[in-house]
Amino acid sequence: MRLGYINYLNCYPYYYHMFEKEPLANVEIVPASPTELNRLMASGELDMSPISAAAYADMEDEAVLLPDFCLSSIGYVRSVILASRMPIEDLHRKRVGLSSASRTSVVLVKTLLKDYYAIEPEYSVTEPNPRLEDGVLDAALIIGNEAMREDISPYIYDLGDLWLRKTGYPVVFAVFALRKSALEKYAERIGAVIRSYRRSLAVLETGRDDLLRKARQRYPTVNYDVDSYYRTLHYVFDPRLKDALAYYLDKAGDLGFIKKVGPVEFLKEDPSLWQGEHG
Repeated sequence: MRLGYINYLNCYPYYYHMFEKEPLANVEIVPASPTELNRLMASGELDMSPISAAAYADMEDEAVLLPDFCLSSIGYVRSVILASRMPIEDLHRKRVGLSSASRTSVVLVKTLLKDYYAIEPEYSVTEPNPRLEDGVLDAALIIGNEAMREDISPYIYDLGDLWLRKTGYPVVFAVFALRKSALEKYAERIGAVIRSYRRSLAVLETGRDDLLRKARQRYPTVNYDVDSYYRTLHYVFDPRLKDALAYYLDKAGDLGFIKKVGPVEFLKEDPSLWQGEHG
């Protein structure tokens, strides 16, 4: 079975146990950016993976979401920003770069600027780590580890905070998708991954210091307090966050930024398989 991994600091807590404690037999882990994982999942080259929330619209017929896990923030997220050389209100018809690394965040920027600021910039797709110093862009979406640098631009807008203030909803940045075709073929391995995720998240409460140390070792260039960063993120997909995902998908669909989708389909878990200790 092929399992995707968002190769950013924010996703590491899910993979701590399988990386550091107990590798999973017959599970190939594929590290990549969210956009690349979206593509691999949509094409069937991955069986299971975290994906951008917006990407669910492209594969709702072929995939189900794990009901317990997500990557989200309620307010500040720190690692998803709009960096700008001017106030956001002045970006009408200005040059705004959109990172190619994440679809959820691209839709966030477009929705916020169009629906809440009545702004229509000139968008262009950029590499994951765009720079504003050369003057080509007036603002840029920057995500992940690259967004956690200092002195990026005169104006920095945290999109988790901005979305919460404008809509009243948290942001679900990533969800965990499973291709329906893998359900029967890899049932035991899927169960092992789910159990590993749960053990990893438990370490945030019971063995946090080691997890933080290993995260810093894996991402040494991140210039940020890792402990504080993990405390801003929400990993448990509770009812409030499911409502937030539904709002985001509906809003983006209404504006034409993603395909309109029906109610999100979640995996119906079999406790004897997913919660067991063997298999």
